[in-house]
Amino acid sequence: MKVLLINGSPNEKGCTYTALNEIAKTLNEEGIESEIYYIGKDPIAPCRACRACGKIGKCVINDKVNNFLEYAREFDGYIIGSPVHFGSCAGGVMPFLDRAFFVDYMSGHNSFIHKPGSVVVSARRAGTTATIDQLNKYFQIGQMPVISGRYWNMVHGQNPDEVRQDKEGMQNMRILAKNMAYHLKCKEAAKKTGINPPEPEEAEYTNFIH
Repeated sequence: MKVLLINGSPNEKGCTYTALNEIAKTLNEEGIESEIYYIGKDPIAPCRACRACGKIGKCVINDKVNNFLEYAREFDGYIIGSPVHFGSCAGGVMPFLDRAFFVDYMSGHNSFIHKPGSVVVSARRAGTTATIDQLNKYFQIGQMPVISGRYWNMVHGQNPDEVRQDKEGMQNMRILAKNMAYHLKCKEAAKKTGINPPEPEEAEYTNFIH
């Protein structure tokens, strides 16, 4: 079992990484493999809403999103990390996730369904809960169990040293990791006894003007 930790911060080894790294260490202690995937600083184009991915099985914008989808589908759980910028997630995170989740759904791969997901955010002061709500929607729309800690999954500080001084925040990263590990182990145990996720239903779409 392995979890992919997605670092959406422009700073590869900054505050968000510090929180994700604490999660990674705890997952390892719980016998769960993990890896931190850095989105990077390069511009990420937004979704063009062309729906071509439903025909060709990948995004027409051939960049790191396609590479990510090929790599990420082998993981059993996902944690998205982002700093708070102007009360929401970092600028590169939204187009990255918009395209990744839409391409995965439209192409029929359904790589994320029924796999657990969680969000962690870092901030100097405020905007954390709004960012958590913003990013959790990808999991909720994708039929993914959302794993929680004992409080909102956030850390505070202007640099990694300050984040490490946020004892409550760092403790919650460890609790989140343990809850993720517990869910994955329960899922594996259920599979061995013949308890499998529900079969998906064909989607029905309602147009509210009719």
